[in-house]
Order: sequence, then C-alpha cells, then structure tokens
Amino acid sequence: MALMRITSPHAHSPGDTGDVMRQVIFATIPGLIALSYFFGPGSLMNVIMASFTAVVCEAAVMKLRRRPIAFYLNDYSAVVTGVLLGLALPPYCPWWIVAVGTASAILVAKHLYGGMGYNPFNPAMVGYVVVLISFPVEMTQWAAPRTALTEGQSLLGPLAALQTIWLDAAIDGYTGATPLDVFKQNNSQLVQHLYATEPVFASGRWAGAGWEWANIGFLLGGAYLLYRRIFTWHAPVATLTVLIVLSTLFYDGGSSTSGGSPLLHLLSGGTMLGAFFIVTDPVTSAVSNRGRLIYGAGVGALIYIIRTWGNYPDAVAFAVLLMNFAAPFIDYYTLPRTYGHEKPRRATETEE
Repeated sequence: MALMRITSPHAHSPGDTGDVMRQVIFATIPGLIALSYFFGPGSLMNVIMASFTAVVCEAAVMKLRRRPIAFYLNDYSAVVTGVLLGLALPPYCPWWIVAVGTASAILVAKHLYGGMGYNPFNPAMVGYVVVLISFPVEMTQWAAPRTALTEGQSLLGPLAALQTIWLDAAIDGYTGATPLDVFKQNNSQLVQHLYATEPVFASGRWAGAGWEWANIGFLLGGAYLLYRRIFTWHAPVATLTVLIVLSTLFYDGGSSTSGGSPLLHLLSGGTMLGAFFIVTDPVTSAVSNRGRLIYGAGVGALIYIIRTWGNYPDAVAFAVLLMNFAAPFIDYYTLPRTYGHEKPRRATETEE
C-alpha cells in the first residue's frame, strides 16, 4: 500500500491577499456612509483621490522595478492604504494634501523598504503624520457636522466640495473644532457646560452625532472582519480595553481640566478606525497572540497619554507608529510556539 506524504503547510486559508484586502475595503463602508451623511461628500472624495494616487504610485514603482504591474495591483494593498488614509484625512482638505500623504505612504513607507510585507511602519499612518506635521493648518480644518450648522447653512454639495478641494476655496463657516479639540483647548468650563454650549456636541450624547455614528460604523465593520476571521481579536480588544481603563481612572467627573469620559474617547476621533483597521495590520504589528495583546495595549495607552497630556488631540497615528517601532522587540520576547512543540521557545534561549 502506497503511503501518502503530508507536507506543510498544515493550515490553509480560504482566501488570498486580494480577497482579504477586498473584505477590509468592504468593511469600511458603514463608517464611510456615516461620515458622508454627517459631513458631506468630502470623505468620499478623499477616498477616491487617495485610492487613485495610491494605484498610480504603486504601478509606477512596479514599472521601475520591472515587475508585473497587474499582478501586484491585484492584491489591493495599495487601494487599502488609500482608503484608510482618505478616511483619516479631514473632509474637503486640498487635493495636494491627499496626493502628498498618499505618495508618502506608498513610495516612502512601503516601497522604500521593499514593498508589501517588508515595511516596518503602517503606510497609511506614515502618510497621515507626514501631512499633519507638514501642513498643520490645513489638517486642523475639519468640517462641521450637519448637526452643528447654523440656520441657513447646509452641507456642501458635490460641486461646492470639488471647488473647495481643487481650488482651495475657503469654507471657514463650515469648519469647527472636533470633540477632542474642544476638550484639549478647554481650561475654564465644566464638562456639562461644554456639552450644553459647544455646537459640535449638538444631537450627540457623548462625542457629537457625526463622530459617534462614524465610530459605530467602523466598529460594525471591525466586527464583520472578526466574524470572517480576517484578524484575531487580541490587538483591537487590548487597545480599547486599555483606553477604557485609563480614561476611567483619570476621569474626574467633569471638571474644567477633565480629559473626557471613556465613551468620549471610544466614540470620537479615529478610535475605531485605528483599533480595527490600523492596529490589526499583520505586517507592522506583533506576530503572536500574546504579542498582539501587548502591542494593542501599548497603542491604547499611548492614544490616551498623547490625547490627554500631549499636543495632538487625536493620537492614533502617533501611537500606532511608536508601537510599530516596538513590534520587533515585542516579537523577540513573545515568540509563538513552534509547530510540533508544546511550549514556545524564548528568544534568549539557545538551542542545544
């Protein structure tokens, strides 16, 4: 009787990289719908512009490297980078902000290190930080949600949005502080007075309706990805858990120096987008489940620390990049169990 030889790999995935990336893009739709409803078409235009720029940059690099362009574009990794960066950028920011950020993400953060699988830092967050540091004025002009507009104002239509994006038309009357900005700049009012007087909190319970529903949308998308087992629960759950614990411990009940309640931190800024779509990046995060718990906990801690005591109200990008830097160190001490062995080998052990 002939013996059948069974070789590795012993575990098989039902889909390829392109399928995984398409599901990630699909999962961002609920959050994008919420952003478009409350802030207008700016975020959608950001996503389209960033995705187009990402594909062009990816194709140009593949052409220079004499690689098959279609083969590498079919993994959709460039599109995912463009989508995530477009969602993170303020609606109606100038087109050149989107172009510079996306080009930095693809050309510098990704291909300078060898392409997909070799980049140590999350490309979308690198692109975001590049434009945030380089163009702070444009990056702080976040559009006001429909609930904060005064009588006689309405959300920008497609034509007005295009004029704003491509011609740098002023929209001063349509911009305002984000919930995290309000808390960062406050030094005299109690939290209950902020909620009662600041337009950004109109029709919202904790973080303003626009940001609350956008984060809920990204939470739903993240739950879908968890259901499809695109990533494990360890990193996002650790991120959100540590953020909840720290914001609860340091919440003083609502004084003028308060950093905000746990629900404010969970449902404002890029919390859910970061927790489920950025922190879970398999290339730049830790490898083992234990390492992912540590990695996610570090991201959650840094988000709260920078938001509360740092200079930037929303700190997801900085927190992720700092932990990207620490991921190899985490992996060094949290090696996963080798197939066929009962216990993981420590990185400091020597083989006999």
